Amino acid sequence: MDNKPDLTRRRIVQGMTAAGLLPLLGANLIGCSDSSDRRTEPSVPALFLNGVASGDPQQDLVILWTRLTPEREGTVQVDWEIASDEEFSDVLGRGSGTTTAEVDYTVKVDASGPAPASRYYYRFTSGDNVSPVGRATTAPSGSVAAASFAVVSCSNFPAGYFHAYREIANRDYDAVLHLGDYIYEYPADGYASDDAEALGRVSEPANELLVLADYRRRYAQYRSDTDLQACHAAHAFIVVWDDHEVANNTWKEGAENHDPETEGDFFERRAQAIQAWYEWLPVRPPESEREITYRRFAYGDLLDLIMLDTRVIGRDRQLEYADFANGGLIDVDAVRAAAADPGRSILGETQLDWLKQALTDSTARWQVLGQQVLMARLVMPEPLVRPLLGLGDGGLAEATAALLAALAAKAKPPEERTPAEQALLDSAIPLNLDAWDGYEFEREDLLVQASQLNAGLVVLAGDSHNSWASQLTLADGTPVGVEFAGTSVTSPGAEDQLGVDNAQLFAPLAAELVDDLKYANLSDRGFLEVRFGSDTVNAQWLYVSDIKQEGYELLSEKSQEVTVSRADMVLP
Repeated sequence: MDNKPDLTRRRIVQGMTAAGLLPLLGANLIGCSDSSDRRTEPSVPALFLNGVASGDPQQDLVILWTRLTPEREGTVQVDWEIASDEEFSDVLGRGSGTTTAEVDYTVKVDASGPAPASRYYYRFTSGDNVSPVGRATTAPSGSVAAASFAVVSCSNFPAGYFHAYREIANRDYDAVLHLGDYIYEYPADGYASDDAEALGRVSEPANELLVLADYRRRYAQYRSDTDLQACHAAHAFIVVWDDHEVANNTWKEGAENHDPETEGDFFERRAQAIQAWYEWLPVRPPESEREITYRRFAYGDLLDLIMLDTRVIGRDRQLEYADFANGGLIDVDAVRAAAADPGRSILGETQLDWLKQALTDSTARWQVLGQQVLMARLVMPEPLVRPLLGLGDGGLAEATAALLAALAAKAKPPEERTPAEQALLDSAIPLNLDAWDGYEFEREDLLVQASQLNAGLVVLAGDSHNSWASQLTLADGTPVGVEFAGTSVTSPGAEDQLGVDNAQLFAPLAAELVDDLKYANLSDRGFLEVRFGSDTVNAQWLYVSDIKQEGYELLSEKSQEVTVSRADMVLP
């Protein structure tokens, strides 16, 4: 073994962080074989029912994960090995450890020593039981010509089959970027569950998730899905959470879907949700509060991947349009003033400072932000926004009329517009205050820095359940970067509100109306593929035919592809 990579590194993280996490985040991390890893009591027999996974790849490190289902409560002995080949004829390292109910029988190995940009194979054993074989690819170092990622988010189990995960499993990528809403916290009869019973995908437990046991059981159900298992086995994941890993519309001190009077202390709920997240996902346990969510991955000199938390740690409470409704109309000036408030933050001061330093320090060709919500400006006239948000009684007919009127006005030269037409266009406000549009000052501050650094800024977003390609611009319209936002794996998009036909009609019209928006798909489920080269970045949106049927095909006619040059960072 003298000539083999050193795979003996162990990390044990203990103690409660300032963010209120339970003190067990590193307790499922095992390492190389030694006397301390084995206990004298016999191992409880256990099966591998939740697959394997890898994640957080670095040039010489990768997290390996599995979970065991024991016959009875007790201590389970587990062994692991990693090899250069799928047949394990060239084993590079192995180790042993134990897992218990304290960490829901999950296991992590932080395997160190692999060569950069190399594919490895790994597996676990417990007694006579052997896990499926997984693949793990390390990040490259030095001069790198290309890198590719699949980007996913919003996988609601009862809403439909995880076909996007299966398709990704069958393709070749450096890693999968999961931008959050890996699970949903709703009860069995909650959001997007109308077809759950017919599909055999009724949420477990039946109640809304509130305590650690609830979150663990929900993760176990999701990880029973064979398509998701296949995707994890095929690729390393780099993940961040969105709001539903805790509760809908989470912010730093609460959530829209949390009532302290009936559901207890929010911070206790959040801590337990985060505990389960770290147990069940292939994420390196944090060594400090700063690393709990946001972290950086280097892909040689080609790109720096910077993963952010725009939900939990630093976000100020979201603005709500109901608070700005006055006599059936939205107070446009009040909305704009609130959104531009310099005291409002989506990242929090600590994370923002860290991000700015990361951008300053980066010498790569591309600076890529993996985060949750839309950063680009998505503003529309108030008479269109109001009915789309369900304010007032006009509904879809009113929204359609406002959209057509706005398009007609925009098509005219400014000098030919009537005062009413100009007023309509001038009433533009954000469609979604939950996105960066509700935190305008901080967005402008960040984009100004990116512009000054001449960054190759590419923002990746999830959360919206729809697909978007947008130019990132300063307030004066100067292009700074691009944003690619992926659709959901299964969660309903705008078609759930508008109807499929209307959503398909609305999408190209929205791109025509909104200056920074270049592409939209508001009706299909799938994933985003992003490929980086030295001079260009290519984004392709891929859609599956039907999440309500066990079989599927790719909708090749709906696939959309755009390429952006590093030289000008302008979307075509």
